Amino acid sequence: MQDTDRRGAPRIAYLTSAYPAVSHTFILREVEALRRLGLDVVTCSVRRSGPEHLRGPAETRAAETTFHVIEAARSPRALLAAQAPALTAPGRYVGTLARAARMRGPGPRAALYQLFYFAEATLLARHLKAVGATHLHNHFAGPSASVAVLAARLAGLPFSFTLHGPADLAEPARWGLGEKIAQASFVACISNYARSQAMLASDPAHWDRLRVVHCGVEPGLYRRHGGERDDPRLHLVFVGRLAPVKGLRVLIEALRLRRAREGADDLRLTVVGDGEDRPALEAMAAPLGDAVRFTGYRSQDEVAGILATADAFALASFAEGVPVVLMEAMAAGLPVIAPRITGIPELVEDGVSGILVPPGDAQALAAAIDRLAALPDRGAALGEAGRRVVAAEFDISTEAARLATLFRDGPGDTLRPAPATTAQPRAS
Repeated sequence: MQDTDRRGAPRIAYLTSAYPAVSHTFILREVEALRRLGLDVVTCSVRRSGPEHLRGPAETRAAETTFHVIEAARSPRALLAAQAPALTAPGRYVGTLARAARMRGPGPRAALYQLFYFAEATLLARHLKAVGATHLHNHFAGPSASVAVLAARLAGLPFSFTLHGPADLAEPARWGLGEKIAQASFVACISNYARSQAMLASDPAHWDRLRVVHCGVEPGLYRRHGGERDDPRLHLVFVGRLAPVKGLRVLIEALRLRRAREGADDLRLTVVGDGEDRPALEAMAAPLGDAVRFTGYRSQDEVAGILATADAFALASFAEGVPVVLMEAMAAGLPVIAPRITGIPELVEDGVSGILVPPGDAQALAAAIDRLAALPDRGAALGEAGRRVVAAEFDISTEAARLATLFRDGPGDTLRPAPATTAQPRAS
């Protein structure tokens, strides 16, 4: 059962590497949904997000009210004060430092980083005590989880985290995933696939704390309302980081193949997002002229507006968890084309709520676009089926309520926790 502060209400602290972030708007939605349920949630971030991440008033408010660990570390006085447990609780302090050493990856560089994580954890623990936090929850299993598991021990709080992918699962030994699962009161896995990989990386004695809670969207925000279309070409949209892992080169190559094969100019692609791959992608797309448009980052409302004018959503990633951008597109009633990898088949059923293709295969992707273009109303039936899936299984209000159950009652016996109807702890 969730511990409570002296006023009787639990106070959940959320930690991420950077909050808010344009590529992780689902975390902002989750925090807001938990607050609507009545939970007292305070937000913490290892580093401050840059201005490019503050795309709307919700993001600006979140940045203003978030505690930033690295900023706090710039004060020598604060950093020194955070080491007080070395004198007041030396056993816990030294024991936590030893745990940091056990979680290190191979090599001296990894050991050095664990010292940085420990220093950050001392600052975070001091803040958690100051604000009366009763539970610490972290998103992702990498560096911020390393900080979180140490800070929770220093502060004497229960710890949990949300397990995503693929970065969380690619190097479980490097990030001490099994140790973090062992220390967690529960782990919210975003898919059955993620849970299976957590089982592979952990002791079977700890599998009972692995629960499935989806990331989610607000379906009403993305309900399709039929934006104006002044271009008869099939309009595809991609939303996400412009990084190699997203496979945009494959998507652009698929467009090139269609044009070369058919000599047709019946397709256009809007790429929403930014990242290190943008210059190379723009150069690759240049021969296609206005068939490919790059918009840069956009706010949640702007993304919803772009989706409302699209005919379909296309994703060509090499690695994913369960992409929130696919949920957004499906909530907008758009047919989607996506690779058959990791947790995506748990969201998209091929031929029913979208079209799945082999990853990395530009010819198969081009054929899927042809298939979509030939469907009645450009695949409207697929889009409507996808919208129903998101409303039933990926609504952020329901998924946050499942998390609230975990915060209140612990992992319990159900793989998919029942949504809580109240945030208040049950009587003992």
